[in-house]
Amino acid sequence: MKPSPRLRGAARPRRLNGAVVSLPRALSKLGFCSRTQAEALITAGRVSVDGRVLRNPAARVDPERTRITVDGNAVAAETKVYLMLNKPRGLVTTRDDPEERATVYDCLEGLDLPFVTPVGRLDKASEGLLLMTNDTRWAQRVLDPASNVEKVYHAQIDCLPDEGILERLQAGMTLDGERLVAKSSRLLRAGTRNAWLEVVLSEGRNRQIRRLLAAVGANVLRLVRVDVGGVQLGDLPKGAVRHLSPAEKTMLDIPAHAAPEPLKTPRVRPVPDHRSRPHECLRPSRPHKS
Repeated sequence: MKPSPRLRGAARPRRLNGAVVSLPRALSKLGFCSRTQAEALITAGRVSVDGRVLRNPAARVDPERTRITVDGNAVAAETKVYLMLNKPRGLVTTRDDPEERATVYDCLEGLDLPFVTPVGRLDKASEGLLLMTNDTRWAQRVLDPASNVEKVYHAQIDCLPDEGILERLQAGMTLDGERLVAKSSRLLRAGTRNAWLEVVLSEGRNRQIRRLLAAVGANVLRLVRVDVGGVQLGDLPKGAVRHLSPAEKTMLDIPAHAAPEPLKTPRVRPVPDHRSRPHECLRPSRPHKS
């Protein structure tokens, strides 16, 4: 049989229930390494599929139907693990950072774990609950907007909001051509010059909370994710990681091809109607210095 030019020496595998993926993704799904690392291994000629060396990262395989080896050693699927990390501020959520900044993987050093990937992201300045796993299908279902998995954040802002600000967050707005909205928001506590809000999202967009709050005149001082789908960060120390309990794992088990009801609906206090006046974030005036 004539080899497929796309695979450079390997016949196209038979598709089995949509399981055919790129070779780098297959190595990632099997928990061996990241896709970037896999691409380097493949181009170096260190990866074989069914006894044939493949040097094309675009090659597609069925990891459940083919034998993949690296340096002659078979790559087998690792036991699935589901982790919770309390991400500190200042770490990037990536495995291979071109700027060589500290990453969330620094928190996993020395632990006996297979290769895991983050379930979603937290930006460098954000902190709190970050799920990590080597079960890519599970992660995709958790992240799918149709799954309605709610994420709860606590945001410290540099001003004192009124109820109208909370209304605007929940009403949503279009910023840079993108519709952004908070499912719910409420005031947690307020000091003399800043306040903490609880903001709930049912879908994740890039820097969504920071952009929403900036649009109503509030700057975010701290942003902490405390809950994903009912799984709570609790008192896990910063930089620490632990396995999800069976009950926590079950809370996030989304059936395939299903769009369940939201996993959590937080109670939100009634918001009075202040639409007769503009709403701006309140900043106390500083004392006059004589």
